[in-house]
Amino acid sequence: MAAKWGIYLAIIDVIKFNGLANRDWLVFRYPGDSFVFGTQLIVGEGQIAVFVKGGKALDYFSAGTYTLSTNNIPILQSLINIPFGGRTPFTAEVFFINKAIKMDVLWGTSDPISLIDPKYGVRLRVRAFGQLAMRVSDFRVFLTELIGAVGDEQVVKYDTVIQYFKGLTVTKAKTIIANIIINQKISVLEIAPLLEEISEKTEISISSEFERFGLSIMNFFISSINFPDEDFATINKILGERAAFDIIGDNRYNVKRSFDVMETAAGNEGSGSIAAAGIGLGLGTGAGLAVGSTFASAAGSVLSTPTKKTICKKCERENDSDAKFCLNCGDKLIAAKIECYSCTTLVDSHAKFCPECGNSMQMKKCPGCNKENAPGTKFCPECGTNQGGQ
Repeated sequence: MAAKWGIYLAIIDVIKFNGLANRDWLVFRYPGDSFVFGTQLIVGEGQIAVFVKGGKALDYFSAGTYTLSTNNIPILQSLINIPFGGRTPFTAEVFFINKAIKMDVLWGTSDPISLIDPKYGVRLRVRAFGQLAMRVSDFRVFLTELIGAVGDEQVVKYDTVIQYFKGLTVTKAKTIIANIIINQKISVLEIAPLLEEISEKTEISISSEFERFGLSIMNFFISSINFPDEDFATINKILGERAAFDIIGDNRYNVKRSFDVMETAAGNEGSGSIAAAGIGLGLGTGAGLAVGSTFASAAGSVLSTPTKKTICKKCERENDSDAKFCLNCGDKLIAAKIECYSCTTLVDSHAKFCPECGNSMQMKKCPGCNKENAPGTKFCPECGTNQGGQ
């Protein structure tokens, strides 16, 4: 009799999991597998307890306190053929699952999507960032799929499972974004109004993969689609050139281009003459005469333009336009210039605002990570946060 009671004393009488200090745990494997009828099972709020035998998830219990009997573990009883009554011992694994919704799953593209913007014809490195919420919806499916990956781990955290789904999410999001930009001919600069539509399409695309593992997406959204500042500078230059073309008109723009062509030709060895520039471009003699006529007209315009003077801000003395220091007081005449990000006007480096368009020329800190960004930056290159129309 003493030996018999010694066996029962070694068997666990209470099964419970008090939980971790934070909510990041997903699965807890109870450290023991020998139980008896009459054992108490205590399941906390937000938890599900699942009995597993032979790698199969069998009976499960929601929050509450239970005394194990043949009535409340019928599937397990039928599998191991437990005799009825008494303090009959049996073996099984018990897993506690966190059924709370995980709200703060952040994702983002570690490698940008490289594509040609359909509107501006420049190569951009497009990035996307967002957030999703998920929870375990089918405990049997989830545990059956996960048991092999758990191994000997007692606690499985959300991060372990999320890493797989982050890769899936990023791949699906990249594909959908690239498809919209390329096939629908929508510029990356004009894609912001479609964020909700893209979010919905991505959620539908990845939901089936989550469900395959007994998980459900409760919320999904893309917070921003952007690209590095260097790429934006290229587009900004194109916008500046287009604006200049609109302002000066077709005729003056053609004159400017003619000067550019002749300047290039004059720098080539053996070009010899303006006519040679026309021939070198495959324009022929007639085109050469046309260029010469354009040059004469443009030159007359230049000769008739009065010589510009630079006024000293300190003593108001007139100086030659190329003078760096005032002839009268010696004060510096030319301040360092930087290009306005909005209208491309050259502005004094110490100016706080552009005198042409009024936009700020000052560096601003990102509200997300405090990194200093150049004026006009739309999204922080460090963390992807929208800069609020800088």
